[in-house]
Amino acid sequence: MNLSSRLEAARGIPPSAATTAAPSAPVPGTPAVPAPRPVVVPVAPPTDALARLKDRVGKALFERMGARMNDPSLSEDALRAIVLGELDEVVEEENVPLSTDERLRLTAELADDVLGYGPLQRLLDDSAVSEIMVNGPDAIYVERSGRLERTTTRFASEEHLRRVIDRIVSRVGRRIDESSPLVDARLADGSRVNAIIPPLAFSGSTLTIRKFSKDPFTVEDLINFGTLSPEMAELLNACVEARLNVIVSGGTGTGKTTLLNVLSSFIPEGERIVTIEDAVELQLQQDHVVRLESRPPNIEGKGAITIRDLVRNSLRMRPDRIVVGECRGGESLDMLQAMNTGHDGSLSTVHANTPRDAIARLETLVLMAGMDLPLRAIREQIASAVDVVVQITRLRDGTRRVTHVTEVQGMEGETVTLQDAFLFDYSAGVDAHGTFLGKPVPTGVRPRFTDKFDDLGIKLSPRVFGAVEPAGGRGW
Repeated sequence: MNLSSRLEAARGIPPSAATTAAPSAPVPGTPAVPAPRPVVVPVAPPTDALARLKDRVGKALFERMGARMNDPSLSEDALRAIVLGELDEVVEEENVPLSTDERLRLTAELADDVLGYGPLQRLLDDSAVSEIMVNGPDAIYVERSGRLERTTTRFASEEHLRRVIDRIVSRVGRRIDESSPLVDARLADGSRVNAIIPPLAFSGSTLTIRKFSKDPFTVEDLINFGTLSPEMAELLNACVEARLNVIVSGGTGTGKTTLLNVLSSFIPEGERIVTIEDAVELQLQQDHVVRLESRPPNIEGKGAITIRDLVRNSLRMRPDRIVVGECRGGESLDMLQAMNTGHDGSLSTVHANTPRDAIARLETLVLMAGMDLPLRAIREQIASAVDVVVQITRLRDGTRRVTHVTEVQGMEGETVTLQDAFLFDYSAGVDAHGTFLGKPVPTGVRPRFTDKFDDLGIKLSPRVFGAVEPAGGRGW
């Protein structure tokens, strides 16, 4: 008997006669007459009955909890214990016959609504899910192993989805309403959140969550994933230790922030690190880290603190390293100035599809600073400031690979000259499942910055530059 039938029985509603009457036996010798088709009374699916019960229990629970829901003196564990205790009492008062599985499901879903992020909580707790995309209350997609798939999870209504969005953004001091219908925020674990609501989102409130691992990925993890080769990791470790300025380049969703986090793990202990981000995502493991976060304007349109403001301020904070989560505007000029004026070893990311595009992108971002600088002066600043461009790409099989480690050698006429030290070998082809078989391999060209390694006593294994350049490899 399903939940709907048990609820009807509990309310004293008799079962339909059409569905319970036994068919009469035919009289011998009479022609067979087709029995009339029984009238089947439509029964609501169990999920609907459980949803109605969940709605009643949820309202009763909020009434019982009252102001205790927002009591700052209660820790999260204490609040969870109180909520679960009250929830058990409310379910008992409903006096509805529930199976063990239904009771556990009801309790878990209500606890997620009250203490977590509703239907999204299970997806957030699933370590196999790397990204969650909510396209309105009825369409929730996830990314698993680089592949998109639609889930059966849904919100009860648009209002339910908006409550979850409000809970996320309010916990980091952001807001979302008709006057400010889009927002960037983050979860407690650093996962990146973007939300946009009607009227801008025509199909309903849209929420995108890019999850971060609770345990930050290490360089060994990236090597095991095939993102880096051991030789490439050894070279990048030496670059960071030698205080070279590194730009991580890649498209959206390629893993730039993850790679930046791994590169920052190479920074030696004892250095003062200042990180600057729109929403704090980096998970640096060093002790001496100052984390700065930009601030959007208030409801009056005032009080905004931009990334550029924070970069300028960081220069007065005696940093050994400046790590900018992403250069996307005029702060690029200030970042280049910092790299050129004694703040060596700085790290940042930029959106671009190749190392050459990354240089062009930096030129465009510097022009956004509004200083009206000549293009040659900008290129000279870039060639002088940036030492290494690390290109990371999401391949069509869903894997993320570092496809270039490129040295910025300087200027040649009006052009910034680049030279690849590592390239991804596409010539290895793909297997039967469409997975790329290639790996990053050294081109055999020894970068000029390795002379600095010798001056600092940093030793590289002979195998780092020992391979022959793969087909198609070239320098600029």
